[in-house]
Amino acid sequence: MQGKDFEIRISTPHRIRFTRDAFSLENRMLIDLLETNGHAKVLVFIDNGVAEAFPELESQVNGYLDRMPGFDSRGTIVKTGGEVCKRDTNTLQAAWDKIEESGIDRHSYIICIGGGAYLDVIGLAATTAHRGIRFVRFPTTTLAQDDSGVGVKNGINAYGKKNFLGTFAVPYAVVNDFSFLHGQPETERRAGIVEAVKVALVKDAAFFRWIEDHCDKLTALQPHTLEETVERSALLHASHIAYGGDAFETGNSRPLDFGHWAAHKMEQLTDFALSHADAVGVGVALDTIYSWKTGRLDEPSAMRILTVLKKLQLPTWHESFEILTDDGTRAVFVGLEEFREHLGGELTVLLLQSIGKGVDVHSMDTQLLDECIEWLEVDYSSARL
Repeated sequence: MQGKDFEIRISTPHRIRFTRDAFSLENRMLIDLLETNGHAKVLVFIDNGVAEAFPELESQVNGYLDRMPGFDSRGTIVKTGGEVCKRDTNTLQAAWDKIEESGIDRHSYIICIGGGAYLDVIGLAATTAHRGIRFVRFPTTTLAQDDSGVGVKNGINAYGKKNFLGTFAVPYAVVNDFSFLHGQPETERRAGIVEAVKVALVKDAAFFRWIEDHCDKLTALQPHTLEETVERSALLHASHIAYGGDAFETGNSRPLDFGHWAAHKMEQLTDFALSHADAVGVGVALDTIYSWKTGRLDEPSAMRILTVLKKLQLPTWHESFEILTDDGTRAVFVGLEEFREHLGGELTVLLLQSIGKGVDVHSMDTQLLDECIEWLEVDYSSARL
């Protein structure tokens, strides 16, 4: 008896759009973007933090949907977003309940307006109900617009681990509405820039130089500069997903997770009091110094990177580094094993060979990491004096 292998190829567009005031009646972008057979249902989920920041949003969305020809609006749902929604399975269950109650089917659309964590949860609901409903993301934070929101991952935290349960699914579309971008608190707008710095470091040296040259404007959150940073970062992230050869992360290497092995663990160690953006800033700083101390990255480049992080008011050290396990080692180092486990196979961490060029390594020297953390603490403390 012999079997046969069949190759199933799936090709799907990854639509990334940029606009302002998407739900203004004069803006036809969404009408032109969504396809309908004449009676497509649309259900909208809104992050409560976004709803509070934009009190007119819910009525604007409903008014816009009511005027979309060929679409059947099933209303808007406002639920709690933020990192807490990824730890509370009630958010996911409530989304499934509403999808079923509203008669949403595979010819329908689910639109989600919110930060990265909320998009993750509602995305998981959308991609598992009916084995997949067309999902349109409206990221609202800098972090989501320039990174996670343009990705293909959905998930919730479980078993004490970040994103343990989830799916890979290309959303029908991602709409970056810059009106939401400028409605965030200043600290959140600035913190999210770290993902643009990260992708520049691993993919585009020219973009990093551009960020260096525009640091003052970015720190001041000059609107045009912030928008260009977000757009360039989003397109770099989407380009890697589409053309990097491993969109669904079947291998061991994840270049876009530079600095993330430590970041994810620090978030857990602080019970997520440390934001993802700030944790990534610290993680990028640590892996930059480690790249230098192992002879991969030259010292001037490492110092350029730290200077940019500091100018953007991003943290480069955090007290969670001081948390120890029972055997006296730093608890953050457990993140290396969890990173390996999450990927499967051998540990693969991306380090920097130069600005704009990464290299995969398969082991990390924890004694040297200790020294790097101590170096960062001294540097961080002296900068605050």
